[in-house]
Amino acid sequence: MNKLLATLIAGFFAAGAFAQAAPAKPATPAVAATPAAPATADMKTEVKAGKEEKKTHKKAAKEAKKDAKTEVKAEAVKAEKAAPQAK
Repeated sequence: MNKLLATLIAGFFAAGAFAQAAPAKPATPAVAATPAAPATADMKTEVKAGKEEKKTHKKAAKEAKKDAKTEVKAEAVKAEKAAPQAK
């Protein structure tokens, strides 16, 4: 029992010695951030152009989807008409 207690005490002593952290280095002050450049007219026109491009792309995609739908419907009607003749 004495050996067990001696081992536990020695273990706690060793753990305590290793658990102590080395002294921390002093914190370095943060570098001040550079202020953002003000928005210019060129940037605004680029943003507007990007929005317009996105809008036209979206509109074209919508048209293509609509056209594809009508084509599928037309093919379905043709298939229905052809089905009775095949019998």
